[in-house]
Amino acid sequence: MKRWALLCGAMLLFAAAASAQDTPRIEAFGGYSYVRVNPGFGISGENYNGGSGSVAFNLNSWLGVVGDVGGYHWSQSTLDATAITYLFGPKVSLRTGPITPFVQTLFGGARLSGTANGGCGGAIVHSQQTIFGGCGSGSENAFAMALGGGLDWNATKHIGVRLIQAEYLMTRFGVVDSADTQNNARISAGVVFRF
Repeated sequence: MKRWALLCGAMLLFAAAASAQDTPRIEAFGGYSYVRVNPGFGISGENYNGGSGSVAFNLNSWLGVVGDVGGYHWSQSTLDATAITYLFGPKVSLRTGPITPFVQTLFGGARLSGTANGGCGGAIVHSQQTIFGGCGSGSENAFAMALGGGLDWNATKHIGVRLIQAEYLMTRFGVVDSADTQNNARISAGVVFRF
């Protein structure tokens, strides 16, 4: 009986090692990102375009740790704004077949910078604390959080296509009270390299 239990244990161990070899240790993503920024403070939402990249270190077949950086730009007439996000957190993947769905929760920060030039009218770049009555520029750092997931199509063992990554992106620029939270949306797509 002991030999039978030992044999079953060894088989489970080898099966786990074999399945772990199918899981890439590192996944690097790069692609296009669209962010719908809802600044609050009575300002209507704006569309930011840019790119994002992330590196996931897989601890096992379903759990990984992600570092994500994104840059997004908005421009209208004489106003320019750029947002940069830097986020970190856990990622859970379901690796079955050619499609890998995943969810992730990321925490970190964001930097928003803006410039008003040309006509130099009264332009609110962000928050009630940064108002440009004439020409000028400014920037602010804030807490950020992203919660969402996506679908990767595994084209080959080492290359995948991120069909979609959709996330709720929260930022806290100009925080005076809880009403100063910006509730944004981020959608990304691109290429995933696996090592």
